[in-house]
Amino acid sequence: MGGAARVGRRGAIVIPAMLRRKFGIREGSSVLVEEGPDGVLIRPAVTVPVETWTRERKAAFLLENAVDPKDYAWARREVRRLGLDPDKIPHGKP
Repeated sequence: MGGAARVGRRGAIVIPAMLRRKFGIREGSSVLVEEGPDGVLIRPAVTVPVETWTRERKAAFLLENAVDPKDYAWARREVRRLGLDPDKIPHGKP
């Protein structure tokens, strides 16, 4: 399935409605524009939400990823610098 489009001012291209519906492209949608062996490829961009970590989540990450006692001691200090008690953060010890 394809369709013709015309390039307007500033390089604007109108994607045929049938294709916009099929691929869920709406006004304001992000698309990727790539160079390929056959020309220009336009496809929908997948956006991945960014996880915002709480102080507790950061602390758990530091403590869980310690690989030895020295690293674990460093992680405990960093957790205290976050203003948290490392003993109150659920985690496994190395």
